[in-house]
Amino acid sequence: MLSILRSIIGSIVFLLYPYLVYRGVQDGVVWFAPALIAGFYFYLAIKAKHTQQRAQKLVIVLVLLLGTVFYQDLMAKLIPIVIQLTLMLFFGKTLLSGKGPSLIERFARLEFPDIPMPLALVNYCRYLTIMWTSFFAFNVLACVFLALFASVEWWAIYTGVLILLFTGVLMVAEYIWRHFYLRSIDLPYEKIPAFKESARNMLVNGRKIWLDVHAS
Repeated sequence: MLSILRSIIGSIVFLLYPYLVYRGVQDGVVWFAPALIAGFYFYLAIKAKHTQQRAQKLVIVLVLLLGTVFYQDLMAKLIPIVIQLTLMLFFGKTLLSGKGPSLIERFARLEFPDIPMPLALVNYCRYLTIMWTSFFAFNVLACVFLALFASVEWWAIYTGVLILLFTGVLMVAEYIWRHFYLRSIDLPYEKIPAFKESARNMLVNGRKIWLDVHAS
């Protein structure tokens, strides 16, 4: 229960982060948002069970704290870049030779436990993983460009609104297309999981797959 509550609080903080940076710039307290995230990562570092994980989180804490003193406006915009870069590497790693199956296939195998994975479905999962990897790579470039050359308003709109909107559109579009494609490879319609079931599967098994990918 505590881990779920921690995840919810962390998600809320990260979702609000672009707005907090925007308000910080407007009110002259741009250091507040990075300091808040630094405190969150420091808590995670304390709770980390492995030395490597603790060290990684403490490095992030140090960088964020330095950002509260030096290059405040630029350093405050670092977090969305780190998030999108982490997601790009997380998805992309499973596309490398010897690191498979692809990330989407790992989730799909949990949704189709009773049937062999057709080659067409394996390939579909791989192409879908490539699509999400490319999407996150584009977001990295966009976040870097906006952080360096755009106003804080445009940066906040993209990182706090448009990224979430584009993510939702891609998820819904893929879910609709999935029904047409899976039926075209003779997968029984009743075997296609509902959107609610797919979302629940990602939430329940996301952490396990995350750890599996890191360990691979």
